[in-house]
Amino acid sequence: MRTTRPLLFFALTLAFATALAHADITLAPLFRDHAVLQRDKPLPVWGRADAGEHVTVTFRGQTVTTIASTNPADAGSWIVYLPPVAASAQPAELTVTGTNPARPVHITDILTGDVWLASGQSNMERRVNQFQNAAEEIAAANNPLIRVITINRHESDTPATDVETTGWLLTTPQTVADFSATAYYFARELQPRIGVPLGIVSSSWGGTKIEAWISANTLATNPAFAPVAQRWQKTLDAYHVAQTAKSAGATQSRPIQNPKSSRATATVRQIQNSIGPGHQDTPSGLFNGMINPLLPFALRGVIWYQGESNTGRSNEYHALFAAMITQWRANFGQGDIPFFWVQLADYKGGGADHTDWAFLREAQTQTLSLPATGQAVTIDIGDRNDIHPKNKQEVGRRLALIARAKVYGATVDYLGPTFATAKREGTAMRVTFRAAGTDGLTSGNKPPQSFELAGADKIFHPATATINPADNTILVTSPAVPAPVAVRYAWRNSPGANLFNSAGLPAVPFRSDDWAQ
Repeated sequence: MRTTRPLLFFALTLAFATALAHADITLAPLFRDHAVLQRDKPLPVWGRADAGEHVTVTFRGQTVTTIASTNPADAGSWIVYLPPVAASAQPAELTVTGTNPARPVHITDILTGDVWLASGQSNMERRVNQFQNAAEEIAAANNPLIRVITINRHESDTPATDVETTGWLLTTPQTVADFSATAYYFARELQPRIGVPLGIVSSSWGGTKIEAWISANTLATNPAFAPVAQRWQKTLDAYHVAQTAKSAGATQSRPIQNPKSSRATATVRQIQNSIGPGHQDTPSGLFNGMINPLLPFALRGVIWYQGESNTGRSNEYHALFAAMITQWRANFGQGDIPFFWVQLADYKGGGADHTDWAFLREAQTQTLSLPATGQAVTIDIGDRNDIHPKNKQEVGRRLALIARAKVYGATVDYLGPTFATAKREGTAMRVTFRAAGTDGLTSGNKPPQSFELAGADKIFHPATATINPADNTILVTSPAVPAPVAVRYAWRNSPGANLFNSAGLPAVPFRSDDWAQ
């Protein structure tokens, strides 16, 4: 006995050490209890293990095995593709087993249905409890087939593979208050109509520019995007100057000789409010930190609400937005997944009569040239004094209408009146539309507002518009423009637009000219 006890102790110690030598198998951040996985598509499942370890994934009666990479660049990473599975509201378990069968990973209560990625800035990020009728909406929320996982804010200088999340949450009065309001109301409109579980992956950050959501490779390979890198380099240079001044005690011990000068004021502000490394404005930083860790999760589509932070450079936005959509589609590797967005609502910006927001809206509309895209127009439900319109229920409904029509084949109106042509008739311009609706155009109890005309001098003047119900055209006139050559509608930051089709969907702001801003 005296000789066997040391041997037994040694054997147990060796076994324990051997077990510790194996790293735990881990799954990518979206694979957690209560997840919704995409139906009817190959299902990528991935994570990390020991380099060279055999990994087996089992889900709904299907089993796939792979070997974790031994390549030094990504040692331990692994991915499998499960065959497509049908939609099911019956909970299932996903199991991952490695070489050591004593340490499997079990993910429980998994449903299969449709998964939508919701992304953008604050109007996508802000929560149900921050908008209208919050108390009533929260109390009434009870749908376990709608599940949401929120990606925590994370900026990264290089593509990340992991990110913190809330985990998947079922829709209840105890959870829904913190869901993205736009995404939740989209899901609430859609899920009962498609009849399958619906998952939302919410990855947004308020006050962010579109270039932060685009990969470094995409920004670097298009010469048109060079100003993005140049501006950021100037920002970093200013940051380092400010930090050096701060370290030297500039804000306390170094007096400003002329405190009333604009340069002195700007210097103090720069030191106190400098933007630098790690900031959400970092080009590619949010793609790296908040989208890359999600790749290549299977999705039905994407909804997007962003643009407010780019209104000062609307001339760049269309190219950047189109590049981002194209790049994300390539990254997820599922073809032209549907990509629907919210056009910016009315808001005064630098002034209600200014046009910088109008030109940003146009850049969004131009991006409809890409396949499988759609735009929810919200020019009628904004608030000129609040950049965060309160009626997110209607925003979600309009996004859901697009999805129902373009993805799920429902026969529903999803698009408001859209400019087709403008032709001069004497002293007037006659405007024709697509998607006027079965019962034609309407402007409520007053004539259509926010029309403008310009002559050859390119100066726009307020105009009177009259609907012709016989052919759903609009005749636009202005005594200040006897020889009109161009017409615009709702072409201001906050125009007071009131033109709709018979389905109650607003007309898309438009201009017939292509004059520079």
